[in-house]
Amino acid sequence: MANRDPPEWEYRAIEPPKGLTKRESVNPTERLNELGSEGWEFTGTIEYDKGGTKFIVFKRPVRDE
Repeated sequence: MANRDPPEWEYRAIEPPKGLTKRESVNPTERLNELGSEGWEFTGTIEYDKGGTKFIVFKRPVRDE
């Protein structure tokens, strides 16, 4: 069996989109589909201490260029 190096990942974090008052979130489906078409995979969220999502985190394998 060949010894394989672990995959290398790159990460991206985005802030959830906000509505006009900057307090309510808006549906992020369009942006999520854009990221998915670029090869980004949702991995989780980073939350504020008292609740609410601060960042949405994605990863994808590092591409050889």
